[in-house]
Amino acid sequence: MQDSDVIKALVRAVDILKEDHKNTTIEVDEKALNYFAASSNGDVRKAINGLEVAINSTNPNSEGVILIDEEVARDCTQSKVFNYDMSGDSHYDILSAFQKSIRGSDADAAVHYLARLVKAGDIQSICRRLMVIASEDIGLAYPNAAMIVKSCVDSANMLGFPEARIPLAQATLVLATAPKSNSVVCAIDAALQDIEQVNIGDIPVHLKDAHYSVAKALGRGIEYKYPHNYENNYIKQQYLPDNLKSRNYYVPGKNKNEKVIFDYWKKVEE
Repeated sequence: MQDSDVIKALVRAVDILKEDHKNTTIEVDEKALNYFAASSNGDVRKAINGLEVAINSTNPNSEGVILIDEEVARDCTQSKVFNYDMSGDSHYDILSAFQKSIRGSDADAAVHYLARLVKAGDIQSICRRLMVIASEDIGLAYPNAAMIVKSCVDSANMLGFPEARIPLAQATLVLATAPKSNSVVCAIDAALQDIEQVNIGDIPVHLKDAHYSVAKALGRGIEYKYPHNYENNYIKQQYLPDNLKSRNYYVPGKNKNEKVIFDYWKKVEE
């Protein structure tokens, strides 16, 4: 959206805000409107957020007027508006862009969106999102990423801002530059979907708990084969319920780490 269109929206917003402050006079000069529009990059909502923050955080002068000039507008858009945005859609937009940039292996974009979140002081959302990404988007392609991220998150929470920005940036760059796999989230979501939509059937009797006196009389555990008694600690037997015995939830990702593991188990099974 053009700046001129944003300014028109701001003028309408000023009129509405005046209705909410009937006991106070509000004046927003032209330079302030221009600055809100220019700094919003065409985002009307962001511009109006900045205007609202400026009005709500500015005390009336001696004449009882809340005067929003360019200096006030600049101060709000450079600091307070970031915190304000974190309570609305912008918060989720930035987190979304943050995760998608990491998923897309764009380290520069990932650090940019991290900087926005750091500027807002939103340490908990950053930490939660980094820990999810480590398993959702990197997963078994680089399993150690989860441990590295957890360590960085612990450090960030212990340090607090401004120092927390450093381990958070480390975690972000580790994830952005790591090989990617979504096999973990695909596997668990497929299994959950079956539980909700399919008649999953009973647990195979040889897998049921047999640690009580009449268990074997009920057939529990009798035909269970203990894998550690066999070569390579493996013996083929049925683990899934009968109704799902041919189901494959885990599909290895196309990356070096999962390929090595897949090839190993293929040889063992053969």
